[in-house]
Amino acid sequence: MYTPEIYKNENQEEIKKFLQENSFGILINQTNGKLCATHIPLELETNKEGKDILSGHISKENPQWNGFMENDQILAVFSGPHSYISSSWYDHENVPTWNYIAVHVYGKIKIIEGEAVIESLKKLVDKYEQNSENPVRIEDLSQKTMMQSRGIVAFEIEITEIQATKKMSQNRDEKNKQNIISELEKVNSNQSIAIANGMKKCPI
Repeated sequence: MYTPEIYKNENQEEIKKFLQENSFGILINQTNGKLCATHIPLELETNKEGKDILSGHISKENPQWNGFMENDQILAVFSGPHSYISSSWYDHENVPTWNYIAVHVYGKIKIIEGEAVIESLKKLVDKYEQNSENPVRIEDLSQKTMMQSRGIVAFEIEITEIQATKKMSQNRDEKNKQNIISELEKVNSNQSIAIANGMKKCPI
């Protein structure tokens, strides 16, 4: 991912938090000579060796998984808030731009089988059911329902590289930064407010 130095985020704890909070990513690999992409949750975890991994699963009907055995190299893309930045918000002439947060994770993928698949599903469901009034638990599902797990391909991704971009108008002076924040708050969309809040936490 092309990222000018000024926008590179190398804060590992911040990146991990971002991946945990924005885990619905895009899994990209090459299958049968073509690039394939699937939108799925990819959960950041730590394996038994203490290494950071991503875990997930896709349907067996999705041909993308055939490529896992041909070439284990993958790219996972995660996007956070983003918003258009009008150059009319500056005190000088310039071009419009876009502020955003994104993380690209490169790694090696391997298929997992057996009880590890069920454990992976338990972790996934428990994470997203924790605030539910009547939480679903994998352990409580019938054998008939759990038969559907045979229709998925579960995997783990050993992370080899992470590239993170946090573009928050770091190239602007304090006056223009405050102008941008004020205008984003006037736009008052979920995305613009998230970027405005991010800019407040991001030093110039």
